[in-house]
Amino acid sequence: MAPAALTPVSPPSPTVDTTSKLTKAGTEAILSQTVSNTAPSVAELDASKCTFTPTKEPKPVPSLDSPAAYSQTYTSDHMLTARWTESAGWEAPQIVPYGPLSIMPTASVLHYATECFEGMKAYRGVDGKVRLFRPDRNAKRFLKSATRISLPGFAPEEFLKLLKQFVGVEARRWLPADDCDGTRFMYIRPTMIATAPALGVQRPKEALMYIIMVVFPALDEPSPQPSLVKTSNGNGNGALSNGNGASAAKGMRLLASQHDMIRAWPGGFGNAKVGANYGPSLVAQGEARARGYDQILWLFGEEGYVTEAGGSNFFVLWVNEAGRRELVTAPLGDGTILEGVTRASVLDLVRSRTGKEAVQVVERKFTMDELVRAAEEGRLLEGFGSGTAFFIAPVSDVHFRGLDLAFPLGKEGGEGKGSEFAMGIKNQLKGIMYGRVQHEWGVVVEERAW
Repeated sequence: MAPAALTPVSPPSPTVDTTSKLTKAGTEAILSQTVSNTAPSVAELDASKCTFTPTKEPKPVPSLDSPAAYSQTYTSDHMLTARWTESAGWEAPQIVPYGPLSIMPTASVLHYATECFEGMKAYRGVDGKVRLFRPDRNAKRFLKSATRISLPGFAPEEFLKLLKQFVGVEARRWLPADDCDGTRFMYIRPTMIATAPALGVQRPKEALMYIIMVVFPALDEPSPQPSLVKTSNGNGNGALSNGNGASAAKGMRLLASQHDMIRAWPGGFGNAKVGANYGPSLVAQGEARARGYDQILWLFGEEGYVTEAGGSNFFVLWVNEAGRRELVTAPLGDGTILEGVTRASVLDLVRSRTGKEAVQVVERKFTMDELVRAAEEGRLLEGFGSGTAFFIAPVSDVHFRGLDLAFPLGKEGGEGKGSEFAMGIKNQLKGIMYGRVQHEWGVVVEERAW
């Protein structure tokens, strides 16, 4: 039995709308100012000043199906660091042996969540070349996230140069040139934290940017050794595995959030990749796992607007009421939805399709009530999440307030059906990432011997 229709209890709030616009305007104003958000005389981030100190104790490189890979804790040999102070600006970046950071117990990041990060990958292509996928988008989002929490700005092009230098140093060992079967990648985590040793809610006066690389398993594929797979550690990039490889093989199972669970809201910071978006969601995530689901499908408001699946953007393919195939996803603009790189790529690819493959793309608010109605009328075709870690993840079913809403993939006999659209997009993107298709989105990195 379907739940009662969800109806708004009040018109849109002028206060929420105004707050959202003010927050967006404030961020844009800061971004338009001096790159480093400091006086013009201080040093900007400068990739040409980067130095390299090679490790004297290189680590063994594990296989992708090893316990080390599934632990998601095994890093490469080095890390890139760049310090910033309000008085002097950016110091010369360094690529140094991976190791502990030293910060004081009073550091701002430990008390006020002044931290942001990115998630991306480096791929060893079938042509032997190492590539990044649309790294310019990550650079711009990293800057936007930093600005949202008053961390220092930087020129995105300088960050990209540093990123390429770091990946170029690590690639030869960690993405072996003789492993060109189109499966080898390393996960990259750029991060920025406020490090000034003083309590008090204030704009950060010191900060540290760093980049690390971690060995990750292919979370979008069934594990060759299911016993090695561990529950996702909440990395915030849509790692939606249920711990046994079933998600990749049969589709994600989602638990719709309750009225008292809200991940992001208009005028908030859901559109920034900051740690404060993820920690508070772990209780709900744990509840979903305990009930046999892979992740939470986050809803917002009394209307039950569909927003994101865990830390991933969420898409639905259906036949709309006018009889046309339509790909729908929640819109950007009010601070609720993260502007995912994979999300943007899915939209760009689908919009470029013509003829019989053409699908209408719609970015708008939509509700669980609409999903239920589409399922009841036989119009619901596919659902999938998109993110960096889990990539493209088809959905099998959603539990929504007593109702089990099954996508075609999750119905009896549905294995191999109900995910053709999502898998087609996934294969297109993989072709670019691994160099099977030459495309401007696949940015080749020059490797460096050491």
